[in-house]
Amino acid sequence: MVDVMHAKDILIDGYGRIQEEVHAVVDGLGPDDLNTRPAPDANSIAWLVWHLARVQDDHVADAFGLDQVWLAQDWEKRFGLGLPRHDIGYGHSAAKVAKVRVDSAELLTGYYDAVHEQTLGVLRELAAKDLERIVDERWDPPVSLGVRLVSVLSDDLQHVGQAAYLRGLLQSAAA
Repeated sequence: MVDVMHAKDILIDGYGRIQEEVHAVVDGLGPDDLNTRPAPDANSIAWLVWHLARVQDDHVADAFGLDQVWLAQDWEKRFGLGLPRHDIGYGHSAAKVAKVRVDSAELLTGYYDAVHEQTLGVLRELAAKDLERIVDERWDPPVSLGVRLVSVLSDDLQHVGQAAYLRGLLQSAAA
């Protein structure tokens, strides 16, 4: 008998890859590398990882009617960024990007891992029909849960790739 992979298994695998890449990008970096911006209008590794975690947290919580990990587990206070409570980084100016600074890689991975656990919890409970549920009527056509989950997956993978590229730039400049 052939073992069939279900859509939820593919999503779980995809989100697991984000977690692996987040750890690979930030592990071993100190505050200087995490917070360096290669140009005044560029993002830092810290901002990219914070943003991808915030987007995942915000969108998954909204789609499943959950509290955001950022607020429910006091990550907003631990980061102490001085940004609005529900800010996810979308449309940030250079000045707002500059506010996203961290003292350690562990802060970033701790928050991402907490978001990842909440995401895995809801993904494990998915049935195929759940993916058709409309979660956002503001778009034409309205956005289904499946489309939203793939959109977040795509966005997060792009941002972690950008962070990996920036890490490579920083390491080659230091060599």
